[in-house]
Amino acid sequence: MAEPFDLAGRVVLVTGASRGVGAAIARAAASRGAKVACAARSTRASPKPLPGTIDETVEAVIAAGGDALAVPTDLTSADSIEAMVAAPVRKWGHLDVVVNNAAVTFVGEVDIPLKRYDLIMDINLRAPMLTVRAALPHLRAAGRGRILNLSSQASLRPVPGLMAYGMSKLALERMTTDLARQFYPDRIAVNCFRIDIPVASEGTLANMGDIDLTDWEPTSVPAEGIIWMLEQPDHYSGRCESMWDLRRREKIMPSRAKREFATEPPLQFINGLYDLDTQDAFAQGAKKSGN
Repeated sequence: MAEPFDLAGRVVLVTGASRGVGAAIARAAASRGAKVACAARSTRASPKPLPGTIDETVEAVIAAGGDALAVPTDLTSADSIEAMVAAPVRKWGHLDVVVNNAAVTFVGEVDIPLKRYDLIMDINLRAPMLTVRAALPHLRAAGRGRILNLSSQASLRPVPGLMAYGMSKLALERMTTDLARQFYPDRIAVNCFRIDIPVASEGTLANMGDIDLTDWEPTSVPAEGIIWMLEQPDHYSGRCESMWDLRRREKIMPSRAKREFATEPPLQFINGLYDLDTQDAFAQGAKKSGN
C-alpha cells in the first residue's frame, strides 16, 4: 500500500505566511504536528500596509500548542532566500516541506511598468525556483519530502488587468510538472494548488475593492486542500490541482461561505478570445458574423 506523508514531526517552510492563505497553511500544518517556519517581509518591527505579520502567525501557532519560527525574508534577494531556507534547518536540524505561497500582483496590461513586471516575475516565479534550489539538498537529506506551489485561476484564463500575474502563475504550474519528474527518484513529490474559487485573503481583497463576498471562502478552506495534497503518497506528484475540481472529486474542503460558489472555472488553458467581462459579447458577435 502506498505510504501517506505524515506531517507530524516534519519541518515545513511556508512563504508569504504573514497573512491570508499562507498564514492559514502554517496554522493547518502545525495542527497536524509539523514544525513551521513562517517566512515573509512583514514583521511587527517592520509592518507592511496590509494587516498581518509573521510574528502574529507564529504566536497563533504557539498559542494552539504548535512550534513555529518567524523568518523575515526578502524574496527578491537570492541571499535572503538562502538564509530563509537555512533558518529552519539550523533550528530543527532538517527540512521536509516547502510551500511556495508568496505572490504579488499589480494591475496592468501590456503597458505595465517594467519595474512592476519584473517584481511580479521575481517573487512569483524566480523566488520559488531559488527556494527549491536552496531547499533541495535538505529535502534529499531527509529521505523524503514535499514541494507545493500556489497558483491562481489567472494562469488559465486572461483576467483583465492581471496579464503578468497570470503569466507568472502559468509558468509556475509548468515548473511544477518538470520538478516532479526530476525529483521523483528522491521521493520528493512536487504539486501545485490552483485557487479558482474566490478566497477572502487580505491581498486579494485589497485588489478587488467593494464587492459581494457571500460566496467567498475563508482562507482555512484552501489550506485544508493544500494539507490534503501534502499528505498524499509519493506517487501523487506532478499534479496541478484545481481547488474547484479537487473539492468535488475528493469530497474535501466543504464550503464555509454563506453561499457556495457555483461558477465552474476552466480546467485547461483558454484557447481563443476570452474576457471575463465580455465573453458573452464575443459569443454574440461571433454568431452575428457567422463565425
